[in-house]
Amino acid sequence: MASSSIFSPKFALTPYKYPSIAISSMMSTKSLNYFSSKYVNCKRDFPIAKVASIPYEPVNQDYLEGEFSGHGVTFEGIGDSCIAKIELENGSIAKVMLPSGLITSYKALMWHKGVVELLHTSVSEGVDDADADDAIIQGGISLALSFESDDQDSWSPSAWSLHQVRGSPAESIQIEMISNDPEGKIRLKHIVTMEEDFLSSELVVSNSSSTSLRLLGGVISHLTVSSPDAIYVLGLEGSNYLDRKPILSEFVITPPDFGVENQPGYGQVYGKMSVGALMSTLGARKQSNADETESSNTSASEEEEEEIECEEDDGYKQLTDEMCRIYKYAPRAFTVMDRGRRNSVTVGRTGFEELYMLSPGSNHEFYSKFAYICVGQAAMLKPIIVGPGDEWRGGMFLHNPNLE
Repeated sequence: MASSSIFSPKFALTPYKYPSIAISSMMSTKSLNYFSSKYVNCKRDFPIAKVASIPYEPVNQDYLEGEFSGHGVTFEGIGDSCIAKIELENGSIAKVMLPSGLITSYKALMWHKGVVELLHTSVSEGVDDADADDAIIQGGISLALSFESDDQDSWSPSAWSLHQVRGSPAESIQIEMISNDPEGKIRLKHIVTMEEDFLSSELVVSNSSSTSLRLLGGVISHLTVSSPDAIYVLGLEGSNYLDRKPILSEFVITPPDFGVENQPGYGQVYGKMSVGALMSTLGARKQSNADETESSNTSASEEEEEEIECEEDDGYKQLTDEMCRIYKYAPRAFTVMDRGRRNSVTVGRTGFEELYMLSPGSNHEFYSKFAYICVGQAAMLKPIIVGPGDEWRGGMFLHNPNLE
């Protein structure tokens, strides 16, 4: 293979400033026209979808098969949930779980004509007596989101209804899921698109209320790796970042011993915690830290040091060490290379301004539960504002450059 030399131990990155990669260079013309258009706030009229006729709990597999089968999509019931399997003629496969909306698998075609799993998913038993018989599924690609406005309490989407299936297994397949808040003022679309060389997850937020909507959280992806020690990220040099503790979400995998408990942003819960509660919690921590400062100058110095904004100085960054960061100014697309698995993937975003990245470090077993890195297209430091009557779009994509 012509590109195999990049995995050689003697391989050295040519020293140059890695540019911000244009999304147009990653995707087909058809995909680009769909995915990158209208990723701005725009006034428009939109009806709140009527979804009462679509079953929520449990998911009705027979209904889904009768209504949506075809176009390269099949359905398989698992307990009260259902797996929508998306399959292209070239062998690429993606799986989406309903009603959670979790993308549990993306198997991409490689140069050797086989398919390789690019997402990391963990399945474990329930820990409480109530759910001891239920499997807990984490990882994959999930939406960890929290919405709040001045005239209503916070809301996080937890159940998604399949709304539409489009496309053809010969070229591309797209499934659209929807979720509405109880008051009918927030309409969300989660659009999953797969083509021969990429998978995208797009979020569309429509605000029909009379006040602005604040969005916190993001699209969180778990990329499977041989070991973080074998992972190199190309393209982040010059990006500003802050160190943070991992976010807490139903589907996010975090090693139980990760980090220290008193770091700013510890335990930020998206999908389970309101924006107000989050800010209140952080405010309480700041007050507590201020009280401690009176009796300990050392603690204050450590706190200030943790808040320092740094700049990434490595254009070929190895993820050997445990880390969790939010990059404020990062390229719209960058490459993750796995020397152990001898493949790479390009990760890109649109709409979101921040990049969340977590590495569990290399003190875990190869190909284990913690053999992954977490990448999020996010709004965690600064919320996204969606004005009254506005629509906002944002999302992520994984591009597979390993076909040739």
